[in-house]
Amino acid sequence: MRLIDFINAGGSITWILVAMNILGLSLILWRLFIFKDFKSRILDEAKLVAGEMKTKFETTKLIDHLDLVKDAISQRVHELEFGMTTIKVIATTAPLLGLLGTVIGIYEAFQVISSTGLSDPGQFASGISLALITTIVGLIVAIPHYIAHNYLSGELDSLEIKMEKHIGPMLKGE
Repeated sequence: MRLIDFINAGGSITWILVAMNILGLSLILWRLFIFKDFKSRILDEAKLVAGEMKTKFETTKLIDHLDLVKDAISQRVHELEFGMTTIKVIATTAPLLGLLGTVIGIYEAFQVISSTGLSDPGQFASGISLALITTIVGLIVAIPHYIAHNYLSGELDSLEIKMEKHIGPMLKGE
């Protein structure tokens, strides 16, 4: 069976899952590129934030500036989070769409049994096939997105920690 035939056999839900997969994989690749780029210039980003913080420190009379630094770092890292929610939504909704396809396929199979009995097993098998295909595709889409979301979230945390480590000495004049 060719891939296109497999997708067509899964019906409209499978096509929705394919579209979600294309969008999600594009976002994942884009985020990986953005994170790699940010990592390569993290020292420059830290210098930029440290410079902004020194200016703020001069204009504020707060004794503890730690919250300002954490907020500035958090803001920089937050800018990198674009698309992460979409990846997470795809990871969580893909198996649900697969399950919806499963239920629809089983329903269609039982409709065939109730209207014609088991006189035409091909029609009955069509509903079961739809159920299995949508389940398979839902999981195929969900698993890599779930893994990627967890990996990218860990990378964001790592970038935030690296920024803090670089900025600390810069603010102390080291």
